Amino acid sequence: MGKQAKSAATQTSAAAAANGALPGALSVGTIAALMDIASRSGELSGLYAEKFRTRETFEEIDPQELTSQIQRLTQQAPIDPAPLIREQSAFANDLAQLWQRFATDIFSPEKKEALISPAKQDKRFRDEAWTENPVFDYLKQSYLLMSRYAESSVRGMQGIDPHVHKKAQFFTRQFVNALSPTNFVMTNPAVLNETMETGGANLVHGLRNLVEDLERGGGRLSMKMVDLGAFQLGHDIANTPGEIVFQNDLMQLIQYSPATAMVHRRPLLIIPPWINKFYILDLKPKNSFIKWCVDQGHTVFVIAWANPGPELSNKNFVDYLLEGPLAALDAIEQATGESEVNAVGYCIGGTLLASTLAYMAAKNDKRIVAATFFTTLLDFTDVGEAEVKRIEAGMSSLGYMEGNRMAAAFNLLRENDLIWFFFVNNYLLGRKPAAFDILYWNADATRMPAAMQSYYLRNMYLQNLLREPGGITLANVPIDLRRVDIPVYFLSTLDDHIAPWQSTFAGTRLVSGPVRFVLGASGHVAGVINPPSAKKYGYWTNDRLKQEPGAWLKGAAYKEGSWWSDWGQWIAEFGDGEVPARKPGDGKLTPIERAPGSYVAVRAAA
Repeated sequence: MGKQAKSAATQTSAAAAANGALPGALSVGTIAALMDIASRSGELSGLYAEKFRTRETFEEIDPQELTSQIQRLTQQAPIDPAPLIREQSAFANDLAQLWQRFATDIFSPEKKEALISPAKQDKRFRDEAWTENPVFDYLKQSYLLMSRYAESSVRGMQGIDPHVHKKAQFFTRQFVNALSPTNFVMTNPAVLNETMETGGANLVHGLRNLVEDLERGGGRLSMKMVDLGAFQLGHDIANTPGEIVFQNDLMQLIQYSPATAMVHRRPLLIIPPWINKFYILDLKPKNSFIKWCVDQGHTVFVIAWANPGPELSNKNFVDYLLEGPLAALDAIEQATGESEVNAVGYCIGGTLLASTLAYMAAKNDKRIVAATFFTTLLDFTDVGEAEVKRIEAGMSSLGYMEGNRMAAAFNLLRENDLIWFFFVNNYLLGRKPAAFDILYWNADATRMPAAMQSYYLRNMYLQNLLREPGGITLANVPIDLRRVDIPVYFLSTLDDHIAPWQSTFAGTRLVSGPVRFVLGASGHVAGVINPPSAKKYGYWTNDRLKQEPGAWLKGAAYKEGSWWSDWGQWIAEFGDGEVPARKPGDGKLTPIERAPGSYVAVRAAA
């Protein structure tokens, strides 16, 4: 045995002994852990079987739907096999070329350029062994070639119903990413190394993590992405000083304490999505958009939506309009004496804001002077097809949509980062997830009333009626986005997987007032939570909006720094002068409790 091999073996034996295990033997602690896991697993099997029998489970990817889509794809695929044959021939040629390279490179000290490399944003193959070890390098490249072949074959099919085609591409991507060699013990060098060093303790720890996640989900896998005990609302995060000054069944209204002696006369109302909790805009002080707005001299009000249970199952989209922004406008006037405000809507909160503006325009209500949309869809043409009937069936017995279902669906849009990374980390490497504020927020899911969710999916996602004049009627008022003639600021993000910027860009053509469209770098969350102090992501601007998204971006100017500064200058134009700072309780509303309030503290099931 060579010196290096002996050294490695010695280190492995020492590490195993340190963990209470010797090669070929299991430690007493490991045996006890396995017995505990086996006992708990038996109970979980019974629990899952009962849920399956009573149809209480909900699968984000329904096997029956998957089978149906494959059948529809096969039936609609063109008879001409030429394109598929070309794809297969190219794939076979690439595999042959890769094998020839492997056969020569394994005996050569010189490293040739890879035949195929992971995408820049693909983090799965960052371990050095995927490049330095010829076997793992071959395994990586052959997998990437297979992935490219499978996805391009489905993508290149012609003459297929667009919805069927889009679903087929989605399912294909999920399939090939699930088969990544990084997801298996014997083909992941980092996992193999950890197993050798710990004598297999990582796999035992991973099995225990798996059982704990199943227990927390009540028999359904609830993969932990963050240390759930790492933060406390009002202390580590969501701790910008303020008070709850108004509340109803659907929301609490937060008024934040001023940080400047003078403030803009017009208050700022922020409408977050009810799919998630508002404190994504108020994480730690260094990356809190809310605190930054307060520091810029705004009197900030934020809606903190309720986390509804069965008692709110009949709340509809119109209730969110009346009891959300419209109720907030009335409350703000009582709190400050001001009838005019500027408003911000984030994601579906922006969709609600746009609906509110169209409703107010029909009623000749001009209380909102300028509006901002963060990653907001107004035109739902290119966002895919929601499985409405299956979602409605899942909500029927509960009266609401469980927050973890929506979170899981969003995770499937970035499955490598939000599913498979944690699968490897938690279950194969046996590690606990880290403490990360954004992921803590992401895990704090919210429920949605059945009536509201069904209305939203059917009228907007499926039928795309919001963009149609009079297509949506709210509180007996037909609304028309073209009547929204106030200044509007659109903030979208380049890598948004939830509200693709090409789709949000279409919203600029649905309103009639002056529009500024800004495209930030990064994605749906990180691109929005981008404080100037971080000096992390830049943004693009282009005043020529009457063109296609690709042409707009090609002609856009890239600017260093955060879009927050750009927006700050824009919104200040509509502040309407300065007045002495207002504190919660100065007006006609008596504070109810300290921010962030009790509504946001209600957690849904894991």
